[in-house]
Amino acid sequence: MLKISQRDVEDVIILELKGKLIGGSEANLLHDTMKDLITAEKRKVLIDLAHVSWIDSTGLGTLISAYTSLKKAEGELKLLRLTKKIHNLLVITQLITVLEDWDDEKEAIASFKS
Repeated sequence: MLKISQRDVEDVIILELKGKLIGGSEANLLHDTMKDLITAEKRKVLIDLAHVSWIDSTGLGTLISAYTSLKKAEGELKLLRLTKKIHNLLVITQLITVLEDWDDEKEAIASFKS
């Protein structure tokens, strides 16, 4: 089961995910959360993956969909605190070249365009 908590730091929305980002209701939860943020004109999103134990192909697709949707809305999506397992998965799939990732929250927040 995936849980998402949301907090605002400056003008950046930080989504803290806990659990598994896999197909079904988990992926739908993230998709719906991102849709709501875009509708609310929130354009700077940082997804904290420190407490995500696994991402399957549907979960990866949901992350790419979120990235693409935000980009179309002139926003940015970045990842924070990847676990070694998730980092390796993004390297293997070459998504690490598309999705910007950070280890430090303050640096990640500062990296968003003003």
